Amino acid sequence: MQKTSIYSFLLLLFTLAATAQAPKKPTASEIYHNLQKLNFVGSALYIAAHPDDENTRLISYLVNDVHANTAYLSLTRGDGGQNLIGPELRELLGVIRTQELLEARKIDGGQQFFTRANDFGYSKNPDETFEFWKKEDVLSDVVMTIRKFKPDIIINRFDHRSPGSTHGHHTASAMLSLESFDLANDEKKFPESAKEHGVWKPQRLFFNTSYWFYGSKEKFEKADKSDHVKVEIGNYFPSLGLSNGEIASLSRSMHKSQGFGSTGSRGSETEYLEILKGSKPSDNNLFEGINTDWSRLEGGNEIAAILKPLEENFNFENPSQMLPQLLEVYPLISNLENKHWRKIKLAQLKQLILDCGGIFLEAVSEENEINPNDNLNVTVEAVNRGGNSVALKSIKNAKGKVLWNTTESLPFNNKKNIELTLHSEKNNPSYSSPYWLNEKGTVGMYAAPKNLIGLGETPVFEQIIFELQFGNTVIPFTKDIIYKFNDPVKGEVYRPLEILPKVTASIPEKVLIFADNSSRNVSVIVRAGKDNISGSVSLKHPEGWKIEPSWQAFELSRKGATKAFTFKVTPPNNQSEGYLEASINAENEIFDKELVLIDYDHIPFQSVLLPSEAKVAKIDIQKKGQSIGYINGAGDAIPESLRQIGYSVTTINPSNISEQSLKDFDAIVVGIRAYNVVSDLAFAQPILNKYVENGGTIIVQYNTSHALVTKDLAPYSLKLSRDRVTDEFSDVKFLAPKHPIMNTPNKITEADFEGWVQERGLYFPDEWAKEFTPLLGMKDSGEAQTKGSLLVAKYGKGHYIYTGLSFFRELPAGVPGAFRLFANMLSIGK
Repeated sequence: MQKTSIYSFLLLLFTLAATAQAPKKPTASEIYHNLQKLNFVGSALYIAAHPDDENTRLISYLVNDVHANTAYLSLTRGDGGQNLIGPELRELLGVIRTQELLEARKIDGGQQFFTRANDFGYSKNPDETFEFWKKEDVLSDVVMTIRKFKPDIIINRFDHRSPGSTHGHHTASAMLSLESFDLANDEKKFPESAKEHGVWKPQRLFFNTSYWFYGSKEKFEKADKSDHVKVEIGNYFPSLGLSNGEIASLSRSMHKSQGFGSTGSRGSETEYLEILKGSKPSDNNLFEGINTDWSRLEGGNEIAAILKPLEENFNFENPSQMLPQLLEVYPLISNLENKHWRKIKLAQLKQLILDCGGIFLEAVSEENEINPNDNLNVTVEAVNRGGNSVALKSIKNAKGKVLWNTTESLPFNNKKNIELTLHSEKNNPSYSSPYWLNEKGTVGMYAAPKNLIGLGETPVFEQIIFELQFGNTVIPFTKDIIYKFNDPVKGEVYRPLEILPKVTASIPEKVLIFADNSSRNVSVIVRAGKDNISGSVSLKHPEGWKIEPSWQAFELSRKGATKAFTFKVTPPNNQSEGYLEASINAENEIFDKELVLIDYDHIPFQSVLLPSEAKVAKIDIQKKGQSIGYINGAGDAIPESLRQIGYSVTTINPSNISEQSLKDFDAIVVGIRAYNVVSDLAFAQPILNKYVENGGTIIVQYNTSHALVTKDLAPYSLKLSRDRVTDEFSDVKFLAPKHPIMNTPNKITEADFEGWVQERGLYFPDEWAKEFTPLLGMKDSGEAQTKGSLLVAKYGKGHYIYTGLSFFRELPAGVPGAFRLFANMLSIGK
């Protein structure tokens, strides 16, 4: 057993390190573990608001200890978060975080669902959340998921009774779950999903509480827990060679974009679940009183009589010995009247048959991308690495069309390769891009086809069905067609086969700021999605803007080739905002999408299609100074934005800072959360203070109060808080209207705070030395006014500025007033 556990552990590590989509080849111990899951007939659904909200320890416990069919419903895809691994934000960050969740579930063994809710950013209470989410639509998605997944128990991560004490999305997720618990059994509520999936009544609803919700461990220990269930989740699984805490940490560590790397835990650990609805079970048995064995299903006793002895007498040395019994039970499960459990248990059984039989099936395309209605060449591989008799009877496409039907036995360890040519039929949606981005949604909601709502990702379009014959039993096995290649460093790399447009175009600069009437050259890059394509490219533009030439012809001979085209863009005389949109006319079709590629080792390669556009803004803006030094923090696009309005920006390495190296800069800007993530700033701060004292200007953008590398981030005392203003439309009061930053070189007015996105700002200071002057007052509805969003202090000959305003969101979004205010900050003292 010890040797088997080590092999299992090494396999899991390999699975994490390898490029996603590589086929898993389980050990005997993992086969046993999966047999245990086959023999458990019960489900649990965990519900929260965002990726990384889920309790991976509890999910792993439910999957790997209880063996329940378990899923996590994340109401959003985390689009409003921040990205610690790259530049992607908003929709693209949502794609990354979606895939991180899907990879996390591959590790802990759960499934993953979503709603159409868009993570529009932080909200302070559920009322604010529901101003952006369409509550009925999100509620219908939650109800649909419950009806579809049919959980016996539901577990909320958050407390529905505590609005205002945590993120509004958090409380909203619990409130929606509580409401859906009963609505899912009402056929008159959301009748479409009731008709499609049937109604469902879960047995229990829990709140996964902890000391965090009570404010301290001491308060939690004293609290009345008479309605709580205590669950031991720190168990060790010899069949996997890992503890539950170790599996959970591996799963948790997939949330890399949020910096949630986690260290595995060993030993006893306890979770508490407060019963909200249904009867309270005894400790350590969340499914008490719920039938979770095969007798739950009509015809299940006959199945159990075959499968339970296999589990009780499992042969770790030769799992293939149980293949005859698995084949015997196949028609019994296939004929179950319960369609829901029939589908789940058939999928589990078929995978066990392949694993016990040592059968490897794969379909590999010779290309990684094709167009709709294209032909594709596929190499099919079938290998029987077990000692059982099996034949390849036929190969079909996803719609059942026979592609090969010459029945051939598969001799032991003798690879069978078959070359096939398939025709890719047009699908809906047409392309492999994330389905929730195909149509424009709202601030709070994504649009999605009804048949795809809730799914983690766009279904794979191209699949192969292998029909294998075991004696008199014929079983179909469906495999996605994939693409793979050999990388000199990584070795065998798997990628999804994707269906993409014949041609795409991109405007590299997503925001184009015109500070005067001068024309600028704007590039449009055309990419061929097929060989030998030609056509014309043009730029749609707002009224009053001028584009020269009006169109340009292109011709590209090879798929993947690109060519850049330059257009001269002239702004109008007056202030103006709008979008340039690239449009391609080719082969009697109009193409208006940009192809964005996301390539990180911990998630599958992603091809995302977005509108091919760039925001343009003619801004009435003046500035002083020219040379700006920038100290990078957790990542933002401020340097690029400042270059847009004519500044020269140089990146500063804080480990090499000296008085001499800073003296020629007109101002220094410190990136977001730099004092949280750049340890060298703890030692560089005295030098930065000296720079200010000698006449320089420093602008420090927001940091969190937690885990600062130094508390002395300013020449005077300054205390950060969690104060924030999430309403981007909130009124702004000028507390020092005569201050230079409010007047020169640009006169700041209320109009400069129009058109802001997502929020006003976050983590404002709430205490500061008398030397600081607060410039702006703002608040969310029903709250006291905050004054710490923009503070400025004279220090020596220079100026120190601290701001929690979300310039890192506003400047890349092309908000004119944010540019004007930032230019004034850079210009102070000049």
